[in-house]
Amino acid sequence: MLFNSPEYFIFLPIVFILYWFLFSKSVKNQNILILIASYCFYGWWSWKFLFLLAISTIVDYLFGFAVASDNKKKAKLFLKIALINNLGILGIFKYYNFFADQIRQGAEMIGMHLDPIILQIALPIGISFYTFHGISYVFDIYRGTRKPVKNFIEYAVFVCFFPLLVAGPIERANHLLPQVQTKRFFRYTQAVEGCKLILWGMFKKVVVADTIAISVDEIFGHYQIHSSTTLILGAIGYTFQIYCDFSGYTDIAIGSAKLLGFELLSNFKFPFFSRNVAEFWRKWHISLTSWFRDYLYIPLGGSKNGKNIVIRNTFIIFIVSGLWHGANWTFILWGLINAIGFLPLLLFNKNRMYVNEIIAENKTLPTLKEFFQMLTTFGFIAFSKIFFRSQSVTDAFRYIQRIFTNHNHPGEFLFYINIVYVTAPFIVLDWWFRKDERKLKMPHNKILRYILYFLFTMIILSTLFLREKDATNFIYFQF
Repeated sequence: MLFNSPEYFIFLPIVFILYWFLFSKSVKNQNILILIASYCFYGWWSWKFLFLLAISTIVDYLFGFAVASDNKKKAKLFLKIALINNLGILGIFKYYNFFADQIRQGAEMIGMHLDPIILQIALPIGISFYTFHGISYVFDIYRGTRKPVKNFIEYAVFVCFFPLLVAGPIERANHLLPQVQTKRFFRYTQAVEGCKLILWGMFKKVVVADTIAISVDEIFGHYQIHSSTTLILGAIGYTFQIYCDFSGYTDIAIGSAKLLGFELLSNFKFPFFSRNVAEFWRKWHISLTSWFRDYLYIPLGGSKNGKNIVIRNTFIIFIVSGLWHGANWTFILWGLINAIGFLPLLLFNKNRMYVNEIIAENKTLPTLKEFFQMLTTFGFIAFSKIFFRSQSVTDAFRYIQRIFTNHNHPGEFLFYINIVYVTAPFIVLDWWFRKDERKLKMPHNKILRYILYFLFTMIILSTLFLREKDATNFIYFQF
């Protein structure tokens, strides 16, 4: 079920009403309702993969008790088995065909002929997200930072809570499970914040991302015929598209959870207002970045064993992050490019600048220095997104080559209109909201505030009506 579909806006109110009016006296019953609703939500896409979700949940639940053993050898053994199980699921469904094809090509280069079996199966939506939930859960138990959950329903809700099930944020057991286990109370202000986030998320997805996508798909799909200026515009457009698409999903997820009394982890904190690449990665897909930090970077040695180890671990994190996004060399190269962009900051100990401060806080505009810092950081990110969006590494390099060689005619005017007229107002709004991604700043005047809510709603509905097509998938569903 898609957040931007009519079905979801029937489904969510039904769950909300049942949750607060019929099941509010019992946390157990509320959790059962959430679990049923989550399976209905996921099964709406494909009921066939509900079995995989259920098996994955049950297995990690049982592993939690085994990893909690006082016998350290036994605990470590079961941790390894749990990791192999989760990574094995990912490997089969997400990476098997890619690596099988790479082995075939490698064999052909040395004169051998291999014909590996290719699996004809769809990639289950959200598999990268719910397997990471399971991995973090057993890892935390092994580390001793939490105890295994005895109530299976509570653990199952943690794994497959429908707002975050298919595209995150990637939650931590220590953050979400206590909310699952304790009584929730309806709070009017929290519900209002949730509705505002859902509205803003829908605006970002439907009005900004899906509108830009029309031009971006044309530019990347036929880059061979477009001018350099149009190709630059395509890279910029896709960078905004994927941000509005994914952060829009996150806003709707966090807003939906707020309506049920939950607070999910933040996933984006206005990354396009970053002054260097390190700050960008602290603000982009935060739940994934922090997950890799805690469960891969730190176990590899973190920052404690000299500069060479730090550089090695940083490159591993970025390359694995690229591979996490998909079984394609384009994603791996995208990760490598970002690691290279991060490297100078690491070498000169500048990677911890701008950790907590808000850019131009208590000011209307940034300084000239901050503006150029944001511009160059955005330019680097947009460049790397060419690899992220291209179908192959060859296409990416040819796209870049044409940027530097094809100056025969100016960019097509319609692409400028389509991308610029949508992104320009969005940038202004995002700058206005930049102080708090969870509580959007709105006018104090009640009448003006409701007029804005009405206008946003009308813009979203009219955009959907004029487009005359079914709801479009969120980009991160493929990951």
